[in-house]
Amino acid sequence: MFNACYQFQLNGTAITCELYGNGHINETYLVITDKGTWYIMQKINHIVFKDVPKLMQNITSVTRHLGTKDSNPRHVLTVVPTLQGEDFLHDEEGYWRMYIFVTDSLCLERPESEQDFRNSAIAFGNFQNMLSDFPADTLNETIPHFHDTPIRFQALEKAVKEDVKSRVKYALDEIYFAFERKEDCFLMTDMHKVGFLPLRVTHNDTKLNNVMLDAKTRKPLCVIDLDTVMPGLVGNDFGDSIRFGASTAAEDEKDLSRVELSLPLFKAYTEGFLSACQENLTHEEIKTLPLGAKLMTLECGIRFLTDYIQGDIYFRTHYPEHNLVRCRTQFKLVAEMEKHWNEMNKIVKEVSNL
Repeated sequence: MFNACYQFQLNGTAITCELYGNGHINETYLVITDKGTWYIMQKINHIVFKDVPKLMQNITSVTRHLGTKDSNPRHVLTVVPTLQGEDFLHDEEGYWRMYIFVTDSLCLERPESEQDFRNSAIAFGNFQNMLSDFPADTLNETIPHFHDTPIRFQALEKAVKEDVKSRVKYALDEIYFAFERKEDCFLMTDMHKVGFLPLRVTHNDTKLNNVMLDAKTRKPLCVIDLDTVMPGLVGNDFGDSIRFGASTAAEDEKDLSRVELSLPLFKAYTEGFLSACQENLTHEEIKTLPLGAKLMTLECGIRFLTDYIQGDIYFRTHYPEHNLVRCRTQFKLVAEMEKHWNEMNKIVKEVSNL
């Protein structure tokens, strides 16, 4: 990995290069030079991301566009070129990229207050706002059909029919729950097809830990982990944040009585997100934000359920029923959203003044 460090245009010479963070896809290293400059270097997982050049084309085009809107290096990821002027390095060990380290920052796994969650919403809202004039259809699809809910449902139907691991009998309630909501899976994609929802640049992994906050003030700095930046729908990004951050329990909580939708957190996120990007969203996009939350949660549960039936071939598990437990947690959260559907829509209406 040190050999890779030396192939980038650094301020000084790399003197340390150590594993950093807790990411599960790419290998991340903190690089420090003899001039005291910090960088983040990553070995890109080319098994997950099969076309690294197109992936990096997305990242560089988006970050350069963001840089024209905000030149503060703490607010936009900066890709460090190689000695040859390329945006990434390909050597005998694999694919590498380098970013300038975002100084005096922190990222959180869970919000420690409503304000933390609101600040993450502002960050993702700013990200959406600054890219509102970026031609989304010029981006590459780094993971095909990543948030294509109808495709995810069809994969579940196929898994149930084939039942390769004879697990269907253990998940009948969950399968029934998903199949009852088949028509819901098509709502937003159908709205896009008929022109009600425009294609946008979306992050597609809008968890709190993909936002850098100022270490002292907790104010939002920038959005990170841009591997899944692709064309998509605003409701998907909003919805994935709610799915992850407005739940009162962990993603694999076994005690479903602990899984609820926090309406105060939902409101906090809605306020932060719309304060940053409402001016560039259509009324239809804003009105479908609660639907985005429900569908992203339903889609995630469907993915966990499909993986469980297929024998846990995608998500890392720690015990045989882990994916089924994750599925149940997501479906309980869907049920909670349905229970509070009118309240969610009222919050969006009041915050947006629509």
